Parts: sequence; C-alpha cells; structure tokens
Amino acid sequence: MSGEVVALEGVSASRGELAVLHDVSLTVSHGEIVAVIGPSGSGKSTLLRVILGLIAPTHGQVRLQGAVVSADQRVLVPPEERNLGMVFQDLALWPHLSVRGNLAFALDSRPIDRSQREGRIESMLRRLELLDKRDRLPGSLSGGERQRVALARALVLEPTAILLDEPLTSLDVLLRRQLLDLLGELFAERGTAALYVTHDPREAAQLARRLVVLDHGRIIQTGPLDELRQEPENDFVRALIAEAS
Repeated sequence: MSGEVVALEGVSASRGELAVLHDVSLTVSHGEIVAVIGPSGSGKSTLLRVILGLIAPTHGQVRLQGAVVSADQRVLVPPEERNLGMVFQDLALWPHLSVRGNLAFALDSRPIDRSQREGRIESMLRRLELLDKRDRLPGSLSGGERQRVALARALVLEPTAILLDEPLTSLDVLLRRQLLDLLGELFAERGTAALYVTHDPREAAQLARRLVVLDHGRIIQTGPLDELRQEPENDFVRALIAEAS
C-alpha cells in the first residue's frame, strides 16, 4: 500500500491465557499521527507491544513498510531490528546516565560514526531545548524535562515510526497541552508516522486527525473526531468522545 508505514492485519493477541486483542486491522501512513483511545484494559498497550515485536500475534500479521515482521505466533524480525522509536508511560530513562548519555546509549547499536552520532545528539537536544541540561541526570530534571528527554531519545534514532504509550499522564493539564503541541510540530517537521495511545480523548483530539476507539481488544470505530462525534457507532463511543468536548 502506498505510504503504509505500520500495518496490522487481522491481529489477535494474548497475554498468558488471556485473549487481549481480537481481529485488529489498522494502518498508519507516512507522516500520519493516529491516536488509539480506550479505557484501561482495552488492549492499547498490548497493541504497541505487538508492533514492537515484544508479543507475537496469535493470528494475523504485522507489517513495517510493507515487510512482514510478525505473523501467526511468530516474531520474524526482533524488536531491535524494527527501527521503531518508543516512549513509555514511565519514560524508562536510564537514571545513572546523563541526558546526553541516554541519547548516546540509544544510538550505540546503530552503525553510524562518532561525528554523525554527536551531530544527531546535539541537534536533537537543541531542538528540544535540552542543551543546557545535557550533563544532568534524569532525577534532577522536572517532569516536563524528563518527558522531552524520553522524546529526544526516541527521535534521535530517526525511526520508521514512533509509538507513544500514554507518555503525558503524570503531567498537569497546561504542560500536557504544551508538549502535545511540541509533538505535533516535531512529527510534522520529520514526516514521522506516529501511533499515540491514550485513555484521554482530549489528548487524542489535540494531536491526531484520525482516532481509533478500542474496547475489550476490538476496534469499535475509527475516523476524525467530528465524524465520531456526529455519527458514533454506539453509546460507548458517544460517551467516550463526549469527554473531548
């Protein structure tokens, strides 16, 4: 498919004995930001773990730029070879490494020379206004600064796509809005495909043009916010989207 970056086709997945995703089909195209919204336990994080290659689908397939990377209980391409950026809910920053060290460590597995690596790091820290924090440890930073470090670490890899698992949950409303604006700017500048997972439809509506409503592991409806608001598939979608008003 033209422009397809991430695609799931008929994907079902389990965690242990529990079936979590059921026949999920979804695509994210080059430069597109898609937000997946749904309550806790709806399967949002499992969806990202399947794309990352941390969980094999029990049925269906996952494609990255047209190449099948997981299919029918098999992980065909390991997570470290998928060229995906990830921002976790708890950020997962290395506390013993400086801001610069977190970015450098992320690049260690990439076959790039030292000067190119340093150039990437400096450029990303400058863009995210972190140059003056480059030698600080994550524990000495504010919540918003740590969020920017996690984003910089993901983007410095120049990934095929970036996945974000409720990364702004711990921030206050004003800072959350500011960082959502920054995310939109950064993804637009780089043409980055992004899949943003959240339980908050207001976050989803601010960042993404296309929303995917997930409930009990199934996609209930997908489309722009206005379409979901005007023609909700059911009462669940109606109530969820009402929170974005």
